[in-house]
Amino acid sequence: MRSIKYALLAGVVVATASFTVHAQQNFADTVLTNGKIITVDETFSIAQAVAVRGSRIVAVGTNQEINRLAGPSTRRIDLRGRAVVPGFIDNHAHFQEEGEYWTLEQRLDGVDTRKQALALLVAKGKAKGAGQWVFTLGGWSPDQFRDDKKPFTRDELDKYLPDNPVLLQFTRAETYLNSKAIEMIGLEKRTEPWIYRDANGRATGIVENAGAAAVRNAAGFLKVEVPKDQFEASQMQMLRDLSAAGLTASGGSCDFEDIYKGWAKEGRLSMRFFCFRTPQGRTPEERFANIPSLRYHDGDEWIDHSNWGEGLAGGGGGDVFSMTPPPVVPQAAWDEWGRWARAAALAKAPIQIHTVTNQQVEGHLREIEKVAKDIDIRTNRWALMHMEGVDLGQIERMRALNMFIAVHPREVVSGGFLHRAHGDKAFAMPPLREIQDSGILWGLGTDAYEVNQYRPFQTLHWAVTGKMVGGTVVNTHTVTREQALIAHTRSNAFLFFREQDLGSIQEGRFADMVVIDRDYLTIPADQIELIKPVLTMVGGKVFHDTMTTGATR
Repeated sequence: MRSIKYALLAGVVVATASFTVHAQQNFADTVLTNGKIITVDETFSIAQAVAVRGSRIVAVGTNQEINRLAGPSTRRIDLRGRAVVPGFIDNHAHFQEEGEYWTLEQRLDGVDTRKQALALLVAKGKAKGAGQWVFTLGGWSPDQFRDDKKPFTRDELDKYLPDNPVLLQFTRAETYLNSKAIEMIGLEKRTEPWIYRDANGRATGIVENAGAAAVRNAAGFLKVEVPKDQFEASQMQMLRDLSAAGLTASGGSCDFEDIYKGWAKEGRLSMRFFCFRTPQGRTPEERFANIPSLRYHDGDEWIDHSNWGEGLAGGGGGDVFSMTPPPVVPQAAWDEWGRWARAAALAKAPIQIHTVTNQQVEGHLREIEKVAKDIDIRTNRWALMHMEGVDLGQIERMRALNMFIAVHPREVVSGGFLHRAHGDKAFAMPPLREIQDSGILWGLGTDAYEVNQYRPFQTLHWAVTGKMVGGTVVNTHTVTREQALIAHTRSNAFLFFREQDLGSIQEGRFADMVVIDRDYLTIPADQIELIKPVLTMVGGKVFHDTMTTGATR
């Protein structure tokens, strides 16, 4: 009898312990409560709270519902009324490439006064020391300065940075140099027409875009190999800055894929990267022959291969960063592009193609329509990107093919230049409202860093108000803030075949979320660019946090 009693008691102890373990396993690791959860789901629903277990969201609902999932070890984050949005996805940028030089150059993203820009450049010169290059490789323009929009001149840069050679690249429009840079490059001795000179034949320090690569190469600072420790420190600082901006994923080229994979395994990678994959080979024909062997979606949650970009072969069509009409592209070049497009379609490769001018859009679209007569491409999620020159007829033809438009608004920083080059046509470069109203699938990116800034709320501000950095209206075909937010989150998840994992705050999705310091949906539209993320979470892990007083265990 005694043995039966002890056995029963032992059974109760075991059962109780088992129940406790089971309950703990079902508790959330983190709950965020007392907030405004802008889910960006299909109904654009709003919730109060969200629970996270592991790397994924396990529940979205009321404070009462979510608090039931909190256990003794759950991290509780009191949002105190703050809004939460899905992590931002940039559908095309050159982040890994830029990361190598992130701490070496002086970025001017979002700087809206000349006074502040000069102060940053002077500080950089002092930090690097006399004789060291002070440079920025793009992502800004003088038109973004509220106080003085004139180009920088040689004499002005000499005044502020007399001891450093200076090279400032204004996206793909102009480059500005001071006297030390002119001397080191040997610019006065050169005779190219892209060198601006004064009435006396003296170089002004302004170089047209046609000479940007030449002066950059002559400067030589990009040819110096960055030491391994400095390379890693620079890349990591860039990733921290991207987290502070609310970015959690990006598409594009992955220049240092293997290194980033290593950081992912170590738990140090704070962004997901959806990399281009193109056929390999020593010659064009070898690459063409290897198209059928292309495979996509074979990575993991951090590094994957989702698209072929930015080009195939052939084609052409100029750039919007030009004051002259684009060159005529011979049909033979488009025939070659079409040959590659047909092979990509047969391989079911999801292509994402560089298309800027109207001529480029037309040439690519015409060849795609030829391919689509014989091969169904509707499920391949083919995309044309950049798209300043797209017209309404082309949008409709793309919609009929179930294609995707990846908008990269270089107007955000270069709107002034585009208006000088294209006049009032630039107010619809691109026609964002018409893209939205057509029903075609579309998303927002930046193409950062050379031609654009990288901050999502600056991009959203442009999409909603039509204003570039500095406040000038450059586009009058704007969309609502809800439509813009969808385009920078859920729509881009679809482009990368990740709509079941990313882009919205829903049960089962990865816990990629951004807590912001003001309500995106209700603040005056002109304040959207001022929104600051106070917490950025990727896969349930916090990588940026300036609201730690609201987090307890």
